[in-house]
Amino acid sequence: MRKHTLTGNIKRHRAFLSKILGNRRDILVYLPRGYRRFSRRRYPVLYLHDGQNVFDAATSFSGVEWGVDETAQRLIHRKLIEPLIIVAVANIGEERIHEYAPTPGVIEPKDHPRKRSRGLAHIYGQFLIRELKPFIDKKYRTNPDAEFTGLGGSSLGALATLAIGIFYSEVFTRLIVMSPSIWWDDYSIFRLVGILGEKPPLKIWLDTGTDEPGWKLARDLRDYLIDRGWHLGIDLGYLEVKGAGHSEAAWAARVEPALRFLFPPGK
Repeated sequence: MRKHTLTGNIKRHRAFLSKILGNRRDILVYLPRGYRRFSRRRYPVLYLHDGQNVFDAATSFSGVEWGVDETAQRLIHRKLIEPLIIVAVANIGEERIHEYAPTPGVIEPKDHPRKRSRGLAHIYGQFLIRELKPFIDKKYRTNPDAEFTGLGGSSLGALATLAIGIFYSEVFTRLIVMSPSIWWDDYSIFRLVGILGEKPPLKIWLDTGTDEPGWKLARDLRDYLIDRGWHLGIDLGYLEVKGAGHSEAAWAARVEPALRFLFPPGK
């Protein structure tokens, strides 16, 4: 049995019901140090997909956690980021491929018969907006406005993050997009970015490792976002890590720069 590695003030909401999706999942909420003491303060919120992997090695898919709780705790203590609430939203196993995919598509082309994703990221986004976020905003002292609300994930969760940010930029404006599955559905994320009219007020962290399959697609996405009006180092952060693979350990190592870019300390 794996050892739990939760750090700080973390609240657990078991089997949180979604009527929209017709399922339940566990929700973990990290509260920054001083949350109880500063009783009138309100905090920005970061929602993270694949919540099993975010805080706790005991529940992580690979046995390796992202260590977001430890990293946030350290950065807040050193005043390198603003104090924030972090909400880890668990996936539902086999439903993950449906809920995180922004468009329908073939899951594994080599399988016979081919299995397809239903492409429910927009519906999953509705769950976040209409069910989970109102609960979090009522239960905790959040700053609920879009400019203070972030969303993040890795791999297919990163793809869902960018897609949901595009679909619902009036709700989420700070995005962590780690090692996104850009290949999905014949690179459909480029089509989603391409149909944007006016550039939405999204601040995006995008990264990849050079040992990931198809990692140069992240460069292409970076350049495409720049072409659509984002500015590198201002509202678009980008990082390539030489030799990094597609793994929880690799993403854990990039939590710090992502948080520092999206949640800098207040002046």
